[in-house]
Amino acid sequence: MELFKQTNFDFLRWKWPFITASLVLSAAGLISIALHGGLRYGIDFKGGAQMTVRFAYPPPIDKIRSALAQKVKSGVQVENLTGAGSENEVVIGTAIEEERQLNINRQAMSDALNVTFGQPASGKLDFNNASRQDLIDRLRDPLAAAGVAMSDPQLQSAVAAMLNFRDTPPRSGLITDFNQLSAVPGVTPQTLNVLRQQCYLAPFHRNDVEMVGPQVGADLRNKAVLATLYALAGMLVYIAFRFEWIYGVGAVVACFHDTIITIGLFSIFNKEITMTVIAALLTLVGYSMNDTIVIFDRIRENLKFMRREPLEEVMNKAVNQTLSRTVMTSGLTFLTVMALFIWGGPVLHGFSFALVCGIIVGTYSSVFVASPIVLAGHYFADKRKKRARAVPSVPASRVETSPVGQRKAPAKAGNPPKAASPSKAGSPAKVVK
Repeated sequence: MELFKQTNFDFLRWKWPFITASLVLSAAGLISIALHGGLRYGIDFKGGAQMTVRFAYPPPIDKIRSALAQKVKSGVQVENLTGAGSENEVVIGTAIEEERQLNINRQAMSDALNVTFGQPASGKLDFNNASRQDLIDRLRDPLAAAGVAMSDPQLQSAVAAMLNFRDTPPRSGLITDFNQLSAVPGVTPQTLNVLRQQCYLAPFHRNDVEMVGPQVGADLRNKAVLATLYALAGMLVYIAFRFEWIYGVGAVVACFHDTIITIGLFSIFNKEITMTVIAALLTLVGYSMNDTIVIFDRIRENLKFMRREPLEEVMNKAVNQTLSRTVMTSGLTFLTVMALFIWGGPVLHGFSFALVCGIIVGTYSSVFVASPIVLAGHYFADKRKKRARAVPSVPASRVETSPVGQRKAPAKAGNPPKAASPSKAGSPAKVVK
């Protein structure tokens, strides 16, 4: 299937505007990284505790920051989540320098939320954030005292059913009224009365809590950088072996260009670099390399039949021949990752953002970055060959040197050179021709 048939666009005519745009984007990204004091690493790389909290109403960010600042000593970040279904969710993160601070900071964040947004119900258990075992221990004796006959297995089953009901959409961890639990099989009015007496409903739910030590984060960061560099080095060797070394240089520079611009966009838009983003960057490197190889392979095939044509024309023809394949592959992939970006939720947001940016940059870099580098490499190689041909070579065995270091013309065959006359004292010897 082909979208375009027999196109004849002069792509390489526009190489300089695109190269200029690439340089501007790369410089903007590097400047942004410098102004921000480095990339914004996630908990995976910098170490710390991170908590995702869902509220029953639009969360008051300033109030949350103020409450956490009083409880947590180290710096705290509070941000709204974006994406479908994440309107009332925030991410609370705190960096740490020592392993022992992990549990301390986690408990401090929970306490700050409970004090600020919890119900003033002393001694009651927060149902929206209770664990299964905590709820079982809290309800066992009050249910027995209320005359609700339940064996231990029955109680465990009833609690599991209530928590499963609480955690499934559309509630997603938030019960706003105990009467909602009447829809759970096995929950009687007497059980609901006991729940009201022993529990309260906080207006928030802690969805996820991540904790990573600082040493582990630094180790992961170093391994991520090495993984990217090893991937680029391996691809350079492969391309150089399959084509020529200049093709390998062009392909790797294009992939490096894609990675630098994508990371720069993360800094410009102040997005976190996490392990899923590194996975997206490695995916992007492979995708861009595959697109470049397709064009290079067609260039190599065309060189067999267009030996007398200028290399730029051969490259333009190769890009036109692969245009349909490039547009279909890149277009469909772009639509897929765009859907992930819009509806994928916060977990896949960084991954999909990296691929959305990378596919756009990677598609044009295969044409306007990798191909011009190969073209420039061939241009300078041909220039060196022409320069080498322009310099005449004279066999060293047929060149004589005078006593003062002057070169003499080679002697004619059959006529040996005449002997030089004795020189006057103090004057250089003269060569008799």
